[in-house]
Amino acid sequence: MNHLVLVTGATGYVGGRLWRLLEADGRRVRCLARRPAELATQVGEATEVVRGDVLDAESLGPALAGVESAYYLIHSMGSGKDFEEQDRVAAGNFGSAARRAGVRRIIYLGGLGHGNELSPHLRSRQEVGEILRESGVPVLELRASIVLGSGSLSFEMIRALVERLPVMITPRWVEVEAQPIAVDDLLAYLVAALDVPLTESRVFEIGGADRVSYGDLMREYARQRGLRRVMIRVPVLTPWLSSLWLGLVTPLYARVGRKLAESIKHPTVVRDPSALEVFPVRPRGMREAIAAAIRNEEREIAQSRWYDALSSGGAGRDSAGVHTTGNRFVDSRTQDVDVGPEEAFAPIRRIGGGTGWYAYGWLWRLRGFLDLLVGGVGVRRGRPAPDDLHVGDALDFWRVEAYEPHRRLRLSAEMKLPGRAWLEFEVVPRDGGATIRQTALFDPVGLFGRLYWYGVYPLHRLVFSGMLQGIARAATRPPSRPSPMRPAQDL
Repeated sequence: MNHLVLVTGATGYVGGRLWRLLEADGRRVRCLARRPAELATQVGEATEVVRGDVLDAESLGPALAGVESAYYLIHSMGSGKDFEEQDRVAAGNFGSAARRAGVRRIIYLGGLGHGNELSPHLRSRQEVGEILRESGVPVLELRASIVLGSGSLSFEMIRALVERLPVMITPRWVEVEAQPIAVDDLLAYLVAALDVPLTESRVFEIGGADRVSYGDLMREYARQRGLRRVMIRVPVLTPWLSSLWLGLVTPLYARVGRKLAESIKHPTVVRDPSALEVFPVRPRGMREAIAAAIRNEEREIAQSRWYDALSSGGAGRDSAGVHTTGNRFVDSRTQDVDVGPEEAFAPIRRIGGGTGWYAYGWLWRLRGFLDLLVGGVGVRRGRPAPDDLHVGDALDFWRVEAYEPHRRLRLSAEMKLPGRAWLEFEVVPRDGGATIRQTALFDPVGLFGRLYWYGVYPLHRLVFSGMLQGIARAATRPPSRPSPMRPAQDL
């Protein structure tokens, strides 16, 4: 029987991936969100999105009505000093509401750790499991160590440290043993948990195939990215000092970094292997997990990130005013035009080649010349047709990666760069016209890649701003006809 499943934390890193998997598996899904409108446009037609907040007990009754299994994927790591009390209240509210609604199973994702000297974060994660069990509803709790996946908190920290620091001063906790699990394996456990026979509450410890440290993970990430890194251990570096260090060089907020550092100093390894007997999941090792995370970063944006969670406050900004998404720099801007989407997209469809880039053409030509000097393709290729595009077409020193007529064009850079770059245009309708969004995205490799971005950003800002304004102007006037004497792409 395809019973109704509730997913809490549906805007978070794990929850945001889980409901998509459940949809693909044909499950009946309901997502709990404090701001449903932000999620409703993303889910499939058969998936419900309901308003609710685990800190508001009265909102949970309607959300849990008719639910047979409920995922509890909420914790308050991004909150202030009272996060432990918030976790207690939230778990108590949810457990009581689930019992009243007749929920038959709660699936909870907790944290690995043993003994009485756990960090406040790990202690709170395990206390939440106890509170949920006290509700009387059978709870299947999965306790996991480090989660490795593009966008996960731990992977973002590892990646940022290795990419940005050729030499790292590392505290002792960097060599503490853990058992990291690939996010895809974690999700496989969560999906399989719906069908595991459960008459009473059970706790399962889950982890990957290898027992390694954060130091091992950083060294392996550096190896796969082709980066040379030196790690110098120091005998003393407190979690407080570590959190400030992490806040300076990674996307983490200082308070989140401190809680993470406090947790890392405790071993998080599987002692009870019974999950391997009950679940059909065979987790991969560290190398495969890191390789999969890096492959996922080849996509335009990872499916979800830990700071996508509405409770964590959103993405950061660097000193240049550019959005940062993990290790990537994102320059995104919009322009409203008083024409329809088709007219607004027309100049985008014709961009490059003989049409040019709508602003500062001499800078585009200079960049192409410099690219030729270092063995790149330059801008000699133009475009195959003046008024038509297809996925895979070469367009000056770009290539068409995605194309949706009248709506979206994404280009991947093929010029020589210390990293990877994309340029995307999207047109969305609005009352009385359309909005053009232009996004430039750069994924640097190593410290040199980051220095390159900061060095050229003043020019990029000038060019990208002028280009968007030029596209807007071109959208409001009829396109010029190329001279019959010379093909437009050869001008």
